[in-house]
Amino acid sequence: MSANLVRGETKMRLGGGLRRGILLVALMPLAFGAALALGADRSGQQVVAEACGKCHTTGEKGAPKIGDKNAWAKRAAQGLSELTQHALKGIREMPAHGGAPGLTDFEIQRAITYMVNHSGGKWIEPTNKAAPAVARTGEEIVKAKCFTCHQAGVNGAPKIGDRDAWTARVKRGLDVVVNSAIHGHGAMPARGGLPDLTDAEIRNAVIYMFTQSTAPQPQKK
Repeated sequence: MSANLVRGETKMRLGGGLRRGILLVALMPLAFGAALALGADRSGQQVVAEACGKCHTTGEKGAPKIGDKNAWAKRAAQGLSELTQHALKGIREMPAHGGAPGLTDFEIQRAITYMVNHSGGKWIEPTNKAAPAVARTGEEIVKAKCFTCHQAGVNGAPKIGDRDAWTARVKRGLDVVVNSAIHGHGAMPARGGLPDLTDAEIRNAVIYMFTQSTAPQPQKK
């Protein structure tokens, strides 16, 4: 085989490979978009690896490093809803959507949860984005979490049913009590340890416990 023929065949192979590479790159966004359209939401770990990790693994531009418990504890105290808004709108040197506009709100929530949990937190990664955004009742929230401490008065928590304890607290104003629950107070963590609780749901829980503690008791026969 002549040298010219070899060179010609080599160019054809290289050209074919180059065209296939260009086609692959061109189709990647389409495939990515199709995956999103089918609801293939990425896990928190995937989002962090693809987007957030660039800054959060090194602390670049003041981003809290994954694993820094002190830095993340302050942020976790704000709750998932607040941190999600920061990520969506951008804060300080972090651009909106963490610089990855293709991320869904749901994927951002998963990424935040992943980083919090790898920095000392114990949050549950969101799994059902289709769940209706209906505020939970105070009774539901109290039975799901608040009972743990408020039923028996663990760590100084006012016991449900203790009229004097609840009256003394609410005398300062309902908003003051709700705000304490949102940000944490004493041994009680922010949002009672349920970071996905909204402010309205926390208010519902406080009102429920206050009502259960101050409502007139039926007369014994």
